[in-house]
Amino acid sequence: MAVFSVAATVRRTAWLAVPASLLVLSGIANAQLGDMLKSSPLGGGSTGSTQGAAGALSGLGLSPSSLTSGTAGNAAGVIEFCMKNNYLNADAATSAVKDKLLGSVSGGTQDSGYTDGSRGILSTSGGNKLDLSGSSLKAEVTRQVCDKILAQGKSML
Repeated sequence: MAVFSVAATVRRTAWLAVPASLLVLSGIANAQLGDMLKSSPLGGGSTGSTQGAAGALSGLGLSPSSLTSGTAGNAAGVIEFCMKNNYLNADAATSAVKDKLLGSVSGGTQDSGYTDGSRGILSTSGGNKLDLSGSSLKAEVTRQVCDKILAQGKSML
């Protein structure tokens, strides 16, 4: 019969917790999604699904709901990018949200947040940047992020 001591159990637990903590603290969860998704079920092939996209994001400690734009200008720019690249419907309602957000930004289309967003760079409220235009970022993930930013934009109005 094996006897396990509390001290031995604590040491084993610590050895498992330290590497996991280092991964989180090193910013892997905040790394560029495109690079990380290359080896995920979303990278490469065309068999990914909405459920697979959500699973890969949550596996990284991220979700579309955690990716929010830090400014109204950036949200307007990202919506512009998403409409141009067919991730969002370019209908009157979506355009109206973008236009109202842009109208609330001093500098309009010259705002750096808008400029970044229109190039597909989401500047999150946490200060991170996510390139939605990266070729390694699966379309379904980008579509989910675009939907989230549109919903956020509506709530900013």
